Amino acid sequence: MNHLVIYAHPNPASINHTLKETVVAALTQAGHSVVVRDLNTLNFNPVLSLQDLEGQRAGTVAPDVAAEQQHIQWAGCITFIYPIWWTGLPAILKGYIDRVFSYGFAYKYDKGVQMGLLKGKKAIIINTHGKSQQEYEALGMDKALSLTSDTGIYTYCGFDIISHLFFDGADRATPEKIAKWQQQIIQVLK
Repeated sequence: MNHLVIYAHPNPASINHTLKETVVAALTQAGHSVVVRDLNTLNFNPVLSLQDLEGQRAGTVAPDVAAEQQHIQWAGCITFIYPIWWTGLPAILKGYIDRVFSYGFAYKYDKGVQMGLLKGKKAIIINTHGKSQQEYEALGMDKALSLTSDTGIYTYCGFDIISHLFFDGADRATPEKIAKWQQQIIQVLK
């Protein structure tokens, strides 16, 4: 299968980077074709401009957006790897979604009915965050995060979500805890 990894973390020494490397190794070992789009290394411009908006309305996109859309079209499954910062996506990934998941590519409206255009594509989401799962559950943040990302972005665009993994306490994770997370990821990718 063609598998795209969209990765958003600026630190190559981060746990997210380790998890990305785990994903790539597991997919490669299983014989998948893998492409990684490291948004920070690419220096992806996350700012949705007036020119972007006007282009979307006219059915055209900037060359950097068109390149990312080609990667998405190529992929049968996309794994998104990013930390939860301020209860949401890192700015570079939010901007990527604003620009790349554009009208006419990722979704459209037909007679007032919204339609996801990325149907048939699978998604796996891997998130790290600092708070414990119990703290997120007590605040209702676990449901809010799933609603805003899974429903509000990925399902909205037509993705079939295979798994959404939340790894808590990432700011104080032990090597043993990280190894367990890596095993969970490998199980999801099988």
